[in-house]
Amino acid sequence: GTDTTTADLAAHTAAHLPAYMIPSHFITLDQLPLTPNGKLDRNALPTPDYNQHTSEGRAPRTPHEEALCTLFADVLGTDTVTIDDDFFHLGGHSLLVTKLVSRIRTSLGAELPIRQLFETPTVAALSAVLGNDTAPSRPTVTAVDPRPARIPLSYAQQRLWFLNRFEGPSATYNIPVALRLTGALDQEALRQALADVVTRHESLRTVFAEDADGAYQIVREPADARPDLHVIETGPEEVEERLRDAARRGFDLSAASGELPFRVTLFEVGDGEHVLLLLL
Repeated sequence: GTDTTTADLAAHTAAHLPAYMIPSHFITLDQLPLTPNGKLDRNALPTPDYNQHTSEGRAPRTPHEEALCTLFADVLGTDTVTIDDDFFHLGGHSLLVTKLVSRIRTSLGAELPIRQLFETPTVAALSAVLGNDTAPSRPTVTAVDPRPARIPLSYAQQRLWFLNRFEGPSATYNIPVALRLTGALDQEALRQALADVVTRHESLRTVFAEDADGAYQIVREPADARPDLHVIETGPEEVEERLRDAARRGFDLSAASGELPFRVTLFEVGDGEHVLLLLL
């Protein structure tokens, strides 16, 4: 009900919010778009164009700053970022901070607390922090060699093993993924692809054994852990129900059962139509 200019609104916002919560852009509209019910139509609101920002910031001075500028631009979806551009003024927010921290960890091998981006939101300031070694490098992950003969269960595996012993085979923790395949299908190539996945991921060929000291892991050799491809003919009207039934079938996680924690079923629905169920 009052005549407020964009500058007034920005000043009022800046006076009452922390710096990282201040909107990076204000757009003046003649009127707000409304739905037929008279409510705000959020989908019709214009999207700020962060690429139109004008900055007199400095260009990267080192390869390290250049890498950070590239990461900033990729995460923000903008063309260029100078070392003096503020991450939040370019449209950054807390979710993008998390994404940027992850990208920095992957690309530069540096661990940063999320709050660091709020304290040093420019490439120049962040580069100085990384250059001062205040952010520890990410330790290299290496496999234990040689692998112990008896591998204990992780905490998550202990829980699965206990519930499996207590309740028997259950579908509580089943993870189904169904894929519709259209066109000619080479089933032998599919079998080879599934075997390749199991070869590369040991968790798909790990079962539980038990001795006097408790439960432990057995990682089967790839040659002994090729997943079976169960092929079932069905009609379009029945495939959904049969998918549901297959996804509800529990696993016996004990090594004695001979079953892997990975089950594959191929439903032949019609000519050139299949549904592939991957069940973990």
